Amino acid sequence: MKRRNFIAKTAGVTALTGIGGLSDVLASMPTYSNKSKFTLKYAPTLGMFNRSAGKDPVDNLKFIADNGFRAAYDLGMGGRPVEEQEKIAAEAARLGLELGQFSFKIEWGKPTFVLDDDSVREIIRKRITAGLEVQKRTGINTGLIVPGMLDNKLHPDIQTANVIRNVRYALDIIGDSGLTIVLEPLNRLTNHPGAFLTRLTQGKMICQAVNHPGIKIVDDIYHQQITEGNLVPNLKECWDYVGSIHIADNPGRNEPTTGEINYHYIFKWLYERNYDGVISLEHGQSKPDKAGEEAIIQAYRNVDPK
Repeated sequence: MKRRNFIAKTAGVTALTGIGGLSDVLASMPTYSNKSKFTLKYAPTLGMFNRSAGKDPVDNLKFIADNGFRAAYDLGMGGRPVEEQEKIAAEAARLGLELGQFSFKIEWGKPTFVLDDDSVREIIRKRITAGLEVQKRTGINTGLIVPGMLDNKLHPDIQTANVIRNVRYALDIIGDSGLTIVLEPLNRLTNHPGAFLTRLTQGKMICQAVNHPGIKIVDDIYHQQITEGNLVPNLKECWDYVGSIHIADNPGRNEPTTGEINYHYIFKWLYERNYDGVISLEHGQSKPDKAGEEAIIQAYRNVDPK
């Protein structure tokens, strides 16, 4: 509900007090305003509400906060000008919004982490070093890596060993900065044919082998529904290694309630376990224009655990 409409309705309450219309007005009003905060930290991307808020990232942050969200995120933060990164971080702090992970921007459309190759490690060094600067400017303590594509010339076990070695190398560069790497499994069927990392359990195995507190995995509910299903049991099994959660419904990759995934159940499960991390909204909208953006907000109102 738009704030101006809420204010207008509230003003109408005063006008109707004493003439028998108050109960009717109260019955027609929503139980929340734009300022009521969501229970969990759903994080819209900067740009998700461009039609409502415009393209300026600061205006997006204001709109996000005004509609009750407690977080925001931008995977491309590291590609923004330094001044803009600082401006976004300052405004998010002013609004009380937590900023979710950025991407280290290590190319994932070809084999990278699966290779024992000094040129790959040089790319890793440069990207991790740049990510540390993003952390310093923004205070974001989580960076995302997709460990690239399969190399069909190498045995899968060798590729896994190389990924473990390369992740350890990245963590050596990160040192004691407090920056955490999250590895994201992707689905091969619909979006990313040839991806190396596809399953939560595969990610857990790599994290256990790396054996470092700075390595976690992303549970992208959309990708995992396509790859393996069994969403909550798998989340529970890998819980100690889940460092980030991404959201989209399936099929369609739009907002919750537009597909087959029971997000009310999943969010209730997270809430009951006191999950306080950022939940990144990685989806489109099922309806066009501003109506579609309003539908996104309402969808999260509908599935948010109360």
